Amino acid sequence: MEALITILPGDGVGPEVSSAGQAVLEAVAAEAGHGFSFSHQLAGGAAIDATGNPLPQDTVASCLESDAVLLGAVGGPKWSDPNAAVRPEQGLLALRSELGVYANLRPVVVLPELADASPIKVEYLDGVDLVVVRELTGGIYFGDKQRDAESASDLCTYTVAEIERVIRVAARLATDRRGKLCSVDKANVLETSRLWRDTTNRVIAREFGDLELETLLVDAAAMHLLSRPADFDVIVTENMFGDILTDEASMLAGSLGLLPSASLGDSARGLYEPIHGSAPDIAGKGIANPAATIASVAMLLRLSLGLDEEANAVESALHSVIRDGARTADIAGPSDTAIGTDDFTDLVVRRLSRTA
Repeated sequence: MEALITILPGDGVGPEVSSAGQAVLEAVAAEAGHGFSFSHQLAGGAAIDATGNPLPQDTVASCLESDAVLLGAVGGPKWSDPNAAVRPEQGLLALRSELGVYANLRPVVVLPELADASPIKVEYLDGVDLVVVRELTGGIYFGDKQRDAESASDLCTYTVAEIERVIRVAARLATDRRGKLCSVDKANVLETSRLWRDTTNRVIAREFGDLELETLLVDAAAMHLLSRPADFDVIVTENMFGDILTDEASMLAGSLGLLPSASLGDSARGLYEPIHGSAPDIAGKGIANPAATIASVAMLLRLSLGLDEEANAVESALHSVIRDGARTADIAGPSDTAIGTDDFTDLVVRRLSRTA
């Protein structure tokens, strides 16, 4: 097949890991006979430096013309002043809105070979295989914001339609997995959460009656993610809660450097990115873990391009490289020799060439 993929390297380690993602996509194309072309565009701090805009119009146009978008990361100390009028994160929020991607899927799987990398006791990690579905274009991140010398406010707003569509994404995903859906809110305090809970209960009862629905307050969910993580199948929640809970869940797997994400809307085009951020402390050192980006590439192949076999091959190559002992610094144990971003990527590419 022919596909155009826009790559947004961004900031920090973003260029390093997005380069790894492109290398894997090129290997897949070469082995399977596909024609992938790539458009590299500016986003985040790099775009601010070059144009004054964290999401230039050329970037938006390229993304809208593409079959999928692969993002490295945005942000860093250079642009970290929260009082600045223009910030890298504004570009990311605008990109999500422009693409209409309202459901963010973040899978968390604990590989047995990496259980020791997690700060959580090994006995809690057996069988952990969950997906968090985070609502991505509503809530407090997109609400009206006010600030003066004495006070500030951020408005959190959700509509029934916004809640319904992300609940349906999560419910369909749970139906295809183990049939368990956990909805997370703060309905004992927040009106938006009460609307979230009422809407969720109605949609599940009317449209997905075979699902097992559990409802948790966000504080309880944070606790249960660490005390009984293997009990979860699909978790669905609003924007800010999902942002926080998925960073917590990354510690189950052992590192932020392992977890991919896919942001989806009503079209096949999706936005794919590792969840680890720009990691400015290690940027340019060649030691960033590309595993999350490579896993994001597998999601891109499956969800936007419909290439299940190729997606499975990427995941298999990634997991086999880890099983064989390849470790970047973030997941290396005391007796492991850590390898760099490029060496890890090369191992995956070579494994793909042998198994494709």
